[in-house]
Amino acid sequence: MTIANSRTLDSLDGRIILALDEDPEASALALSRTLGVARNTVHARLARLERSGALRSFSRRLDPAALGYELMAFLSLEISQTRFGSVESGLAAIPEVIEVHATTGDADLMAKVVARGTSDLYRITNQILEIDGIQRTSTAISVMELMPPRYDGLISRLSEQESAASS
Repeated sequence: MTIANSRTLDSLDGRIILALDEDPEASALALSRTLGVARNTVHARLARLERSGALRSFSRRLDPAALGYELMAFLSLEISQTRFGSVESGLAAIPEVIEVHATTGDADLMAKVVARGTSDLYRITNQILEIDGIQRTSTAISVMELMPPRYDGLISRLSEQESAASS
């Protein structure tokens, strides 16, 4: 689920999320004490953030290498536009396909894939090519993650902007 717009989160939401980054196991009571906000307010905010999709599943934090998937690759996919539904469901059925984006440019889709090694990547790529509607793939193997996904700077900016506006 995607967030409709950036106005979904406010300064308090940002402060709650940053506090959870510091202590992922913090209870609503602990967060309320840390932030100086009523426990019921924190609890309601957390529930709303989960319902809206702003807080994603805990498993997204997992390093695929911990599961034995040491290789990461990005596949550019050219698809038959009339087969988008079968392509989407076919990709979703492959556990090693961990992310897919519709893109502009030469490729129609960009898929982030994890594999146990190059021969496993070859197997996964062939499985993808068997999906009805996939016309061609191009693969780029990640040799090193230079910067993992990060959002704390954006969240801090939100908190600072909202705090400055109320001053």
